[in-house]
Amino acid sequence: MLSNQKINVLLIEDEEFDVQRIRKTVQPFSDRIQIKEVVSNGQIALNLLKQSSKSFDVVIMDYQITGGIMGENLIRKIKTINPTLQIIVVTKMTINMTDYEFANSLLEAGATWYCTKYPGDIEDYIYQPTDFILSIFNAFEKKKLEEERLRSNKKLLNNINDILSKHQIIGVSPSIQKLQEQIRQCAATDANTLIAGSSGTGKELVAVNIHYTGRRKLENFVPINCGSLPDSLIESELFGFEKGSFTGAESKKLGLFEVANHGTIFLDEITELPLNAQSTLLRVLQEGEIDKIGRTQKLKVDVRIIAATNKNLEQEVREKRFREDLYYRINVVSLYIEPLSKRKEDIPLLIEYFMDLFSKDMNRAAPTLNDKALVTLVNYSWHGNVRELQNVIQRLLFIGKKTLDENDVQKALGLKTGLNPYQSQNRLDLWDSQRIEPWREIEKKVRREYFSFVRDHTSSDAEAARKLGLAPPNYHRMCKELGLK
Repeated sequence: MLSNQKINVLLIEDEEFDVQRIRKTVQPFSDRIQIKEVVSNGQIALNLLKQSSKSFDVVIMDYQITGGIMGENLIRKIKTINPTLQIIVVTKMTINMTDYEFANSLLEAGATWYCTKYPGDIEDYIYQPTDFILSIFNAFEKKKLEEERLRSNKKLLNNINDILSKHQIIGVSPSIQKLQEQIRQCAATDANTLIAGSSGTGKELVAVNIHYTGRRKLENFVPINCGSLPDSLIESELFGFEKGSFTGAESKKLGLFEVANHGTIFLDEITELPLNAQSTLLRVLQEGEIDKIGRTQKLKVDVRIIAATNKNLEQEVREKRFREDLYYRINVVSLYIEPLSKRKEDIPLLIEYFMDLFSKDMNRAAPTLNDKALVTLVNYSWHGNVRELQNVIQRLLFIGKKTLDENDVQKALGLKTGLNPYQSQNRLDLWDSQRIEPWREIEKKVRREYFSFVRDHTSSDAEAARKLGLAPPNYHRMCKELGLK
């Protein structure tokens, strides 16, 4: 249904005779269509639009006018000034059914519609009046749709910028600079990518940056921890099922590949997938189709795969724990993240970044480190990599001092004899009558510290879950509840 908003028109026409014919054609609709300005050449029109392009909704222009700028060139320049402006072209050139090349040149330049100037009743009207008026209404509606699309895209881009600001890759080491260049190259393609690196180095961080700086950035990014998927539910989680396809299937379930369609799937700890699931995944990558439980026809999907592992995948292939053909499918582009201990020049920057980040979360001023404290942190072995550094910084902030010294750092790292760094930094805090906290808060802190300790001393989330005696999905859920995911 057409709205009641007035449509403001800029008319670009150098023949007064044709100006009058156009005015007469739109006059019965003067309550809806207003010819706001009439100019006689392209340069004047461009100058006017540069000053007030938002004053107009539709441009009606002659194809051949004075002033040197006309035709497709003028259309492109108008769209550069305001891409939402809709352009209707009128021309003296005869438009026949075979004039495809001419028509395409106008539409490709950015025109919405075009018509000939001379209908049967040449003295009174422009083209066929009904079609001409409808084209103006349609152009106006299209302008509103494009404005809404641009507003939505702007919001999405703002959200993407927020995501990227929270997922910065911090460092100045040669390996980090090389990694950042590789991320830029990967983002420019849709090639399947394999990210290798020790636990805690930031493989998901790299995947996030590849997705949100690439052409799929407005689509979904779906991370999957393969170690958290129970073997019996892998197929239904990845590919979904139809209502009634089996006992208990009371409603349709979208699989993660459907959710990620046109976007990116991040398969973390891909070596934890059992061989039968690897075979199914391989078919999906080869054919671009998924077999959904309860559906007779295959479903087309367009998904980019980014996989990650902290294991030697070539060794896994040699020992028959990972399919060789799947390895070659996902390893089109490979990235490696060096452990933190081999890029010590990045540690001061990471410390500063996490100090600032967590201090803001805790609503307190960031403390400073004296020289010996900083040297101790830089020279530490960091078996848990950036993840362990992040946890240590959080523990340092709980001390509550304005300046942290070497002794504070050694306690946080557990370098003091008999001290467990994952224990609360000051156990007396638990018994301070002035700072009594609810049991749930204390329990959450203890669980968080212990989960962090286990994660930093295991090679994967799947191994951490096994050591804690938890099913992988429960472990994954609890980590998210504790803010560790």
